[in-house]
Amino acid sequence: MPDHTASLFLVNITDIDLAAYLPWLSKNEVLRYQRFVKRERQRQFLAGRVLLRQSLSQLLDVPVSTLQLTERPGNAPRLDFPACPELGFSLSHSGNWLACAVSADSRLGLDIELLNPDRDFSALALQAFDAAENAWLHQQDAGSRVRDFYQLWTSKEAHIKLNVASAECLHFQHPELSITLCSARQFTSPPQLLHIGLSAE
Repeated sequence: MPDHTASLFLVNITDIDLAAYLPWLSKNEVLRYQRFVKRERQRQFLAGRVLLRQSLSQLLDVPVSTLQLTERPGNAPRLDFPACPELGFSLSHSGNWLACAVSADSRLGLDIELLNPDRDFSALALQAFDAAENAWLHQQDAGSRVRDFYQLWTSKEAHIKLNVASAECLHFQHPELSITLCSARQFTSPPQLLHIGLSAE
């Protein structure tokens, strides 16, 4: 079986003026962008589409302007690229952080979450995790409880996005985030977490 890896890109949009990227969106994407009531969600959506295009452009070695994404209500957008039929990608956002994972040969599921120590983890864990997961969480050291909770959380979310029971999942260390990437195929080499900035084509 051919080697399999993926690329994982991370960007913080706190100080980025995103207005210049609106022309990158298709008509359907603009309509969806305009339906978001909160400015934060507008920024996350727009920056996510820009990051996705830049990530795919790098992976496929084609200009950003040639990438046409088709909106699918309730699902991730679709990219028709016959030369790469096994193409996979996944987006996630939390606060001002966005991440995008891309692969030429496997479906992917990605989730990131800001590490917020002020949440009611006991109540959330009872709602989100099963008995075995809750038992594992309570066995962890108090000092790592926040990160352990979010690792479980992002693992479940990434699994749901991918929807493959036998997925391989990797966790990435970051001072502000919990990051989990799941792949339908086993990685032959782990992806690197790449911090990038958005840039015009």
